[in-house]
Amino acid sequence: MIVLGIETSCDETAAAVVKDGRQILSNVVSTQIDIHKKYGGIVPELAARNHIENISLVTKEALNEAKVDISDIDLIAATQGPGLVGSLLIGFSFAKALAFSNQIPFVGTNHLLGHIYSIFLNDENIDMPFISLLVSGGHTSLFYVSSFDKYELIGQTMDDAAGEAFDKVAKMLGFGYPGGIIIDELSKKSKEGKEVFFTRPYPKSFDFSFSGLKTSVLRYIEQNRDYKNHIPEIVSGFQNAVVDVLLNKLFKLAETKNIKNISIVGGVSANSKLREKAKKISKEKGFNLYLPQKSLCGDNAAMIGGVASVLHKNEPFALNNEDVFSRFKFKKTPNL
Repeated sequence: MIVLGIETSCDETAAAVVKDGRQILSNVVSTQIDIHKKYGGIVPELAARNHIENISLVTKEALNEAKVDISDIDLIAATQGPGLVGSLLIGFSFAKALAFSNQIPFVGTNHLLGHIYSIFLNDENIDMPFISLLVSGGHTSLFYVSSFDKYELIGQTMDDAAGEAFDKVAKMLGFGYPGGIIIDELSKKSKEGKEVFFTRPYPKSFDFSFSGLKTSVLRYIEQNRDYKNHIPEIVSGFQNAVVDVLLNKLFKLAETKNIKNISIVGGVSANSKLREKAKKISKEKGFNLYLPQKSLCGDNAAMIGGVASVLHKNEPFALNNEDVFSRFKFKKTPNL
C-alpha cells in the first residue's frame, strides 16, 4: 500500500509518501519558523495563509521525491485534528479534493496517533503493549498502547504543555521562537554543578503541571538583577526540572503496569537532555526505549501516512465527510 500523507495541524506544511506503513519514500516539510519568530509564537491566521501558498508545491515535491505519480497512490490521509482549525482546514480540504478528483480513497487521521506511531517508521519490531510519552508544544500525555487501534490515556497536562513552557521561559529571557531549541542549545553552555535548582512539580497520579515551574523561573528573574550573567545555568536548571518530571512519570507508569517497552514521541522528544537521560535510566532499569528519528519528532506527514495505512488497512475505503476538530478527547483511564 502506498499512502500520501498530508499534515497541516499547526505551522508546518508537510506531505509524505509512505509504503506499507514503514518505508518512507519521501517526507517534505516546509516550516514557518521565520514567519512567526518575530511575533514570539504562532499567529494562526498567518499559518493558514502560508499553508494555502505551499500545500500544492509541497505535495508535488513529495510525489516527485518518491518517484511516484498520483495514480500510484492507494490512499490519501490528512490530519483531521487536533490542531489550529484554520491550518487543519487547508490540508484536510486539499487532500479531500485531491482524493475526490482522482478517485482515490481518503481518510482523516488523528495527529496524536501519528506521533505515537512515529517510532514504527524506524522500521523496528516493537512488541506491544508499550507506554508512550507524547510531549510537544501543545500536548504532554501518557498513553498505554495495547494495539495499533487501541490507545488508553493515563495522564495528561493540567495546564501548560512541556513545549509550551519551554517557549514561555525563552520569551521571558528575551529569546526567540521556538524556545525549546534555543534552551536546549544554551543549556549545553552551563557550568557543570552550577545549574539553578527549581522545585519539581509532581502532581498526584500520572498527570503533569508545568505552570508553577514556569512561574518559578519568572520569580527567579525578578529577584536576581544579575540573572543575565548566568542564563545558561538558569535554562539548564529549568530544562533539568522538566526532564526529571517527564521521566519520573514515564518510568513510574511503566513499573506500575509492569511493562518493559516505552517510547517518547513528539517535538520535545528531540531534546538532547531528555534523550540522553531517558537512555541512561532505561539501560539502568532494563527498559526497552524507542525514540523516533529526530526528523520525525516534530510535525510531519510520514507519521500521518504511516498510521493511516495501519489503521485503515482492512477497512472499505470511502470519502470522509467529517470535519476537522481542534481538540480530541481520549477516554481517560482513572488514575492508578
